Amino acid sequence: MTQPSEILRQWQETAKHWTRYSDTIREMFMPLTEALVQAAGIKDGLTVLDVAGGAGEPSLTIAERVGPTGSVTCTDAISEMVEAARREAASRGITNVQFQQCTAESLPFGDDSFDVVVSRLGAMLFRDPLAAFGEMLRVLKPGGAIACIVWHKNEVNPFCHIVTDVVSRHVPAPPADPDAPGAFRFAEPGKLANIVTEAGAADVTEETLHFNIHAPISPEQFWTMRSETSDTLRVKLETLPESEKLQVAQEVQQQVGQFFPNNQMNFPAQMIMVTGRKPG
Repeated sequence: MTQPSEILRQWQETAKHWTRYSDTIREMFMPLTEALVQAAGIKDGLTVLDVAGGAGEPSLTIAERVGPTGSVTCTDAISEMVEAARREAASRGITNVQFQQCTAESLPFGDDSFDVVVSRLGAMLFRDPLAAFGEMLRVLKPGGAIACIVWHKNEVNPFCHIVTDVVSRHVPAPPADPDAPGAFRFAEPGKLANIVTEAGAADVTEETLHFNIHAPISPEQFWTMRSETSDTLRVKLETLPESEKLQVAQEVQQQVGQFFPNNQMNFPAQMIMVTGRKPG
């Protein structure tokens, strides 16, 4: 199993690539941000904590929604991600957001500090999910909402499985540990909801989100982005000679072609959203 220190090292390298593609990634996952806003009842004046906010989203979009009387705290375990989020906020002129490097399992905030806690595509990578959600509930005000989104199964997300299918033909890998940190750790319906319930949340619900991952990029640009922003892919590709890397790129671009009408990305996608409330 990959050790936590190795996962952190890989994400430190990943951070610079996420910064490069921040505008594209924001557009790709804007439907998920909107789903979190709706599900958690985010509105003017609320204080929101974004756990594992990466390079700044959904924190910065949510900061715009809560307005000057509200605030957002963006956290991430990787200092490079936090700094990237800070720079993005400055470039967009967003001032009602604070930044903190920390893990989800050790949030440096007092009890009952936030109206809402969210995490978008972060929970799959928590070292100890039960401890993390316990912390998220601790810092949430009584009656406050918690909402998080994770990937549904690989096979229903061609954005993911086409790439992994091609790469696995060139770099065979052992079956993934279903409980280890990874994109599809909570892809099984009910798995994450059970953890959120065990952590102490009330009124826990689960919903499958159907949407399209859209952005104005070509198949070639898609492959470049995916191969750079995924630490798992980078590690696998590094084992191949240049000629075979080129072959992988060509195969992926050919396979994803059907999802690029008018040379723009448009993948059907499914995610799982789990919501709950802090009792009291």
